[in-house]
Amino acid sequence: MIKQLQDVLHTEIPLTKHIGLSVVKHTELSLTLSAPLEKNINHKCTAFGGSIYSVSVLSGWGLIYLLLKQHNLSGHIVIQESNTKFSKPVNSDITATCSFISIRQCDKFINMYKRKGVARIKLVSKISCNSENAVTFNGTYVVHT
Repeated sequence: MIKQLQDVLHTEIPLTKHIGLSVVKHTELSLTLSAPLEKNINHKCTAFGGSIYSVSVLSGWGLIYLLLKQHNLSGHIVIQESNTKFSKPVNSDITATCSFISIRQCDKFINMYKRKGVARIKLVSKISCNSENAVTFNGTYVVHT
């Protein structure tokens, strides 16, 4: 399923190919994406804020995509609202991990989508640098038919 997500990202969201985005790890409750610093560097030799945002928002998008696939569902995934807190500069590859809170959160989201054809979910994605939290992204995603 990781390969399928990688292909979808590169095909449907061309930016992902240009920034070197790759799917690193997927578990039942989380997804980790990464993009190399050298393709996303700014004038301060740290990761560009737009790239950090992109990797963060796409970690949530991808996590929802995989959840829908696990339930043999499809839909349009969009970001409705977001907030990004940049606590520290990222001077390494951009690696974002987005996680569901629990299986219960997933089940509630899927059940709502099946019943109404639309569902919302709030997710948090984090980026660490030098073993410290550098970026926290909070996003509300909507899936609709």
